[in-house]
Amino acid sequence: MSTSPVLAPQPPLSEAARILNTFVAPTQTFADIRRNQSWWVPWLLMSVISLAFIWTVSQKIGFDQVVRNEIAKSTRAAEQMEKMSPEQRDRTMAMQTKITTYITYAMPAISLLLFVIIAAVLMGAMNFGAGAEITFKQSMAVVVYGFLPSMVSALLGIVSLLVGVDPEGFNIRNPVASNPAYFMDPTQHKFVYGMLTAVDVFGLWIVVLLGLGYASISKLKRSTTIAIVLGWFVLIKLLGAGWVAIS
Repeated sequence: MSTSPVLAPQPPLSEAARILNTFVAPTQTFADIRRNQSWWVPWLLMSVISLAFIWTVSQKIGFDQVVRNEIAKSTRAAEQMEKMSPEQRDRTMAMQTKITTYITYAMPAISLLLFVIIAAVLMGAMNFGAGAEITFKQSMAVVVYGFLPSMVSALLGIVSLLVGVDPEGFNIRNPVASNPAYFMDPTQHKFVYGMLTAVDVFGLWIVVLLGLGYASISKLKRSTTIAIVLGWFVLIKLLGAGWVAIS
């Protein structure tokens, strides 16, 4: 009597292989998360590249110019600065530059907090909304690995800064031409500008990766998980664009 061959289980992946496969074979990385929910290595890698981008901004643009550009995008803020005396304006600029510098260099810690929130929200949406059985550790690992394309965006931002950009036209919130809003004036049609930032190569790449990740660690269909992630993505963009337009 012949017997069917037993398929050997897929060998565990190293951290380097999981990071590489996120870009070339993402389902292998996310399937491996069922075995190991570690996420520190990709977070540290993204943090290092994020800090490298921030340092490059400080050298090529300067945080004082970043603050000026942010003020120029807000009519209300620009008018308030104009009403100040030169001494008040200098003190305000110095304080805002210092605050912006501290907040920007704290982005790795801020991103970690955001990952925790995103992982919790999407875990709840998958478990209670679609009947999945996902743990928080699994959800956190999927989110961190799913955001690895942001590392590519930061690298492209570094390259563009080294090649040379107009300091007065630099937008630290949208530094790479990966969405239509990059080519628009952020002071005009603010709601449209905010929504067009959603049509972003890296943002949509992350949405697809997260959808694939949650499908790989659950019994849900990819179409279901991608739809859930996309729904939250669009909702956040709508709220953000609406807030900017109103304020």
